[in-house]
Amino acid sequence: MTISAVLFDVDGVLLDSTAAHRRVWDEWSRLRGLDAEKVWQLTFGRRPEDTVRDAAPQLNAAAERRLLEQLLSREEAHFPPVEGAALLLRSLDASKWAIVTSGDRVPVRRRFAAAGLPLPDVQVFATDVDQGKPAPDCFLLAASRLGVAPSQCLVVEDAPAGVRAGKAAGCTVVGLTTTHSPNALSAADFCVPTLQQVGALLTSHVSITDVSGRGMPFSD
Repeated sequence: MTISAVLFDVDGVLLDSTAAHRRVWDEWSRLRGLDAEKVWQLTFGRRPEDTVRDAAPQLNAAAERRLLEQLLSREEAHFPPVEGAALLLRSLDASKWAIVTSGDRVPVRRRFAAAGLPLPDVQVFATDVDQGKPAPDCFLLAASRLGVAPSQCLVVEDAPAGVRAGKAAGCTVVGLTTTHSPNALSAADFCVPTLQQVGALLTSHVSITDVSGRGMPFSD
């Protein structure tokens, strides 16, 4: 397998945001009289407004997103890095990887800074595309901005919607089992439990190349 770039999801992959997001969605569900567990299962890898449309189509998705952002602002101290994230990201040339997230630009950047994580040159956020995951738009945009064919991109995702989006874009997908079981991520090409194993996969089994096809080292 030869790739030229790595595309990382953020929540559940680089930032351990599960507990914070669960508190927010549970509170929102309580306020709206909805089944919190059913709502929670609709959230993974998706933009908040898309979850709202499925969970409560009678509500105004834009207005509910604003409420969710207010609730989420209380959780800003609770987005630690996933174990191994800093080491892995710092081993990469900033021009060879991207973040592709259903989150918003300002809070995601703030959380990366607080977690001590570097940011790459290419960053794709929820508002950059018309259709969120599981549509492939976000990964196609990231590949385009990197100047790399989607077939030469490795996607790292923790949610079924993200895995489907990566595969639909034509990328090779690694399912990181931080939030879902391997069975739930069975559409991925590989499943691994840790970012350390993502790094091992890259260094041991993947040939990183530049766009011209010349071999390049994994780290800068």
